[in-house]
Amino acid sequence: MNQDELLRQPASAYMNEPQRQFFRNLLLTQRDDLQARIEQEFRALREQEVHSDPADIGSAEEERHWQLRSLEREKKLLDKIDQALERLARGDYGWCAETGEPIGLRRLLLRPTANLCIEAKERQELRERHRRDDG
Repeated sequence: MNQDELLRQPASAYMNEPQRQFFRNLLLTQRDDLQARIEQEFRALREQEVHSDPADIGSAEEERHWQLRSLEREKKLLDKIDQALERLARGDYGWCAETGEPIGLRRLLLRPTANLCIEAKERQELRERHRRDDG
């Protein structure tokens, strides 16, 4: 099944076996791509040159800092993909963790790791914004 076929299915087919298989394949492909990218970035970090010029050392350290931050973000995404695959295995994938309502195919295509419907995500972001403003 491709994306167009997925979106043409009736609402009553939501999270049927072909749809779950589509998202399982999508998540596994994203996971493989991400793991390859992480591995490549780790290799690049290990192979960095050692500089003796203080200016070069500073630049290299700043670049290393950004690479480590990028790796941290990618590791978090890898964890989210693994959690989504676990939800798929349990049969919870595609359903909002807060409301139990369908998350929706279009949202899942844009963010396959989503575990909240748009309304619940907006409420979560609003609560987080209020906490930041109060703090």
